[in-house]
Amino acid sequence: MKNTVLIIGAGAAGLMAAHTLCKAGKKVTVLEARKRTGGRIYTVNNESFFKETELGAEFIHGNLPVTLSLLKEASINYRSADAEMWRYQNGRFEENQMVIDDWDLLTRRMDELEQDVPVWDFMQQHFAEDKHAELRAAVWSFVSGYDTADPRDASTFALRKEWENEDQEAQGRVDGGYCSMISYLANNCRNRGGDVFLNAVVQNISWQPGHVTATLADGTQYKAEQLVIAVPLGVLKADAGQTGAIKFEPPLTQHQTAIGQMGFGAVIKLLFAFDDAFWLDDKTRSMTGNKVDQMGYLFSDEEIPTWWTQAPDQSKVLTGWIGGPGAQEKADKSDNELRDEGLRSLAVIFKRDVDELKGKLTACRIVNWIADPFTRGSYAYDKVETPQGREVLTTPIENTLFFAGEYLYNGTAMGTVEAALSSGKEAAEKVLKAAL
Repeated sequence: MKNTVLIIGAGAAGLMAAHTLCKAGKKVTVLEARKRTGGRIYTVNNESFFKETELGAEFIHGNLPVTLSLLKEASINYRSADAEMWRYQNGRFEENQMVIDDWDLLTRRMDELEQDVPVWDFMQQHFAEDKHAELRAAVWSFVSGYDTADPRDASTFALRKEWENEDQEAQGRVDGGYCSMISYLANNCRNRGGDVFLNAVVQNISWQPGHVTATLADGTQYKAEQLVIAVPLGVLKADAGQTGAIKFEPPLTQHQTAIGQMGFGAVIKLLFAFDDAFWLDDKTRSMTGNKVDQMGYLFSDEEIPTWWTQAPDQSKVLTGWIGGPGAQEKADKSDNELRDEGLRSLAVIFKRDVDELKGKLTACRIVNWIADPFTRGSYAYDKVETPQGREVLTTPIENTLFFAGEYLYNGTAMGTVEAALSSGKEAAEKVLKAAL
């Protein structure tokens, strides 16, 4: 058992921890509940859509040091995903300039805030009048759509920090899909003597300082000196008895309280392939009054509000996205129901007949991350009490148990692959520093 580390979860955080520990000479065993590695990174090769279709994480959001350094180390290239942003509102298209009355006043009021409150409480306190209806709608849309958070408990301080550090740098996509990075990490672990076991659903962790035993659903046990818990926050929030839930013996009461202080979002992603890119035809061009070949992102107020293309790459695929409370409300809907909502949304936006669009549809994939028992949502967001919870969860337990995941990241790229990689690397460094 000497020099051994168990890692639960083979997503970006878990595999980055394994990568770091294996390079340092640790004997690492990774236990992954799914039949694949990657977690919320999920690239599929489906020619019905296009090669390397991303069902989960898709973009590199700006200049992210850990992500870009790892891609360079692995000799993996990436390409631009820069494209125009458009909005469909009140029956017409317009370039999304985000010019909203009193936006400057909003940011000033946020700057003046001395004590954190939930975003929606803040809006009701300062912008409850009818004249601010558009502003309230824009804030709700951003927090629920981009952050996949619930504005009713999301931190105003965190939103302020996010906007102050908003990265306007280039967006990118990974050549070969994000799975190429995951494969590099997993293969590196194996090549250095580590193990990555799939379909390994951990149900119980019994521990004492310097000794950990993980028991799987089938009764198999794995032992090590130290443990990195790198499952999604949604799994840590699961109630006892639910699929994926992990029981700790002795219990981690303080840490369970801290987990409750962290916000975890909701998202559903829709991928539609059509027989032609109808959004680029003359009818759409006449509606926009512009050439829309580089229309990458389209925001609306429809049932499925956000859509994007593969611009600047040419493709016949549209990706739909709904996050936050709106996604949570749809969590129990069937794939067919969600497909129909997506088609209705596109029919309104592009002034087409729903049956026409259904006839043009050549492939459809609905990815309901809320219903996935080994994810149970999207990615983390800060609530008012999150900083206290994060401090607890980033502190090693008896130099034996360590938490890792994007929800523990305290930088400006929350909810990203960068956040997961950074947390996994930091957890591994704490393992190496721990004196057992």
